[in-house]
Amino acid sequence: MSMKRTNVYADPEDLAIIKEAAKRRGISEAEIIRQAIHLAAMANRVWDEPLFSRTFAGPGRPLSKAEVHDTVAEAVQGDTGSDSGSPA
Repeated sequence: MSMKRTNVYADPEDLAIIKEAAKRRGISEAEIIRQAIHLAAMANRVWDEPLFSRTFAGPGRPLSKAEVHDTVAEAVQGDTGSDSGSPA
């Protein structure tokens, strides 16, 4: 993977923690900083599609606990092909 060099300002206390962690984990300080940059990039990414792009038909009201239980039980029975209701 190609990398690009950049400069950032960091709090000295944070850098000391990174230095200790790198030594403890046996990796470079730069690798810890790269991982942090990647996490920050992913946390701020704008996705092309919404997380839930499909909609589902429903009764237009919140389901009761019993309705949720019955729906899940029916789905599990359909997935396993078992009508006994016991786990496969």
